[in-house]
Amino acid sequence: MSKINQIAWDDTVLPFQLDRSNIRGRVARLDGVLDHILSRHDYPPLVSALVAELALLTALIGPTIKLRWKLSLQVRGNGAIRTIATDFYAPAAEGEPARIRAWASFDADRLDDREAFDQIGEGYFAILIDQGAGTQPYQGITPLAGGSLSACAQSYFAQSEQLPTRFSLAHGRSQLSGEPEHWRAGGVMLQTLPAMPMDAADGGSGEGGLIEAADILQGGESEDWNRANMLLDTVETLELIGPRVGPTDLLLRLFHEESPRVFDTQRVEFGCSCTSDRVRDTLAIYSAKDIGHMTTDDGKVTADCQFCGAHYEFDPNSLGFEATVDPEGNPIDPEDKAAE
Repeated sequence: MSKINQIAWDDTVLPFQLDRSNIRGRVARLDGVLDHILSRHDYPPLVSALVAELALLTALIGPTIKLRWKLSLQVRGNGAIRTIATDFYAPAAEGEPARIRAWASFDADRLDDREAFDQIGEGYFAILIDQGAGTQPYQGITPLAGGSLSACAQSYFAQSEQLPTRFSLAHGRSQLSGEPEHWRAGGVMLQTLPAMPMDAADGGSGEGGLIEAADILQGGESEDWNRANMLLDTVETLELIGPRVGPTDLLLRLFHEESPRVFDTQRVEFGCSCTSDRVRDTLAIYSAKDIGHMTTDDGKVTADCQFCGAHYEFDPNSLGFEATVDPEGNPIDPEDKAAE
């Protein structure tokens, strides 16, 4: 593949359908987006790997939803790696890219030689959908299990949505000839709809009570699902990550007997929603006393965005709920307050 074609597939999500199997899917490639996310933080390799995995899951799941604003994935545990969070923002208009951001918090002193997933400990995997002002956000939660974030996402779709779902992901640091080493990631998502709802009296056969694809699909659909998964099992890491194997070439290699059909790609880029006004709004819950404790020796209140690293400085007199209303309860313009 030429370098021009390599670049064309970077930071894209390609939707597809397997006509023979009645299965839909996505192929995602994250190049500059992932490198942008990870280069802003000095994460240990174990943490970087989990952030890369969750960012890739976010890129694959986000376009499957009729999203007007934001999809968030959150992982929280009681281990050395406490939190991993990602956001996927829907395109502002048709033809524009979606935006992704991600970050993680961890206790460096508690990291050890175990697998990255094991260092999250006990906790949960959550998917949150916020369609914007005037809507009620949706949240779905599943326990951390299965040995990977991908397995958690698969369990979420099987249990909460009764949608058999499969992810095959890969990530790592890549160095093309003449280019500096940087992060790349790629993955495939498969998903099918059940022919009928599972009988509530049939508790399912998944280990530990978890619902599996076999509990939902029956007959020909089950055979189609199993066949597509066996084909996906043959994928190689370098095929997923790219850049020398394009997503369309990958689909033909894996699923040519399943009659793959592709649709328009969705471009993705790094994007953060933090602004000075939003940070100021966050600080509006604090009292003047609290703001005083936050004030530095230089007489400023500072805040840093966990996602993009942006640094903000404020006059403490313009912050807190006591600074936003006058004695009669009327709103005060922060700029007028700061000018007093």
